[in-house]
Amino acid sequence: MRHGETEENMAHILQGHLPGRLTQKGVEQAEIAGEKLQEMHIDVIVASDLQRCADTAEIVNRRICRNIVFTKLLRERDWGSLTGTVVEKGKKIVLPKDVESVKAMKARARIFIDYIMKTYPGKTVLVISHGFFCRCLRAVAGGLDIEDIRAMGNADILKLEF
Repeated sequence: MRHGETEENMAHILQGHLPGRLTQKGVEQAEIAGEKLQEMHIDVIVASDLQRCADTAEIVNRRICRNIVFTKLLRERDWGSLTGTVVEKGKKIVLPKDVESVKAMKARARIFIDYIMKTYPGKTVLVISHGFFCRCLRAVAGGLDIEDIRAMGNADILKLEF
């Protein structure tokens, strides 16, 4: 699952490791997701430790009442010196060397998947992360290139089975 909409999403800000603040719509998205997730068996929630995911996890958890584990492994791309930059939708930007590479993100996604498989074998884990990192998780899980993975909307839920 991707976190709910943030003020920074609306302003087209590269949030990276910034905490992010859910909008009222983002709160409502998380509440709706929590309602949908009540219908699924979930053993544990594992979420990014960044505030926008932590807030989303807490809201969802009002409905499903599970243990929440926070991890830095699920953080969004580190935008380095571009963090906090406003980017017009669809505009190409030149990435400085201090921006986390897709290769590094995919390596982190592989580490996370291995962690889940080892720590929660046979369990259903609700993962709450960020848009770009969710694409990396899906690419690694499916053996695909990131370009082949469509972006998720805020509070979108996607089921992956291993």
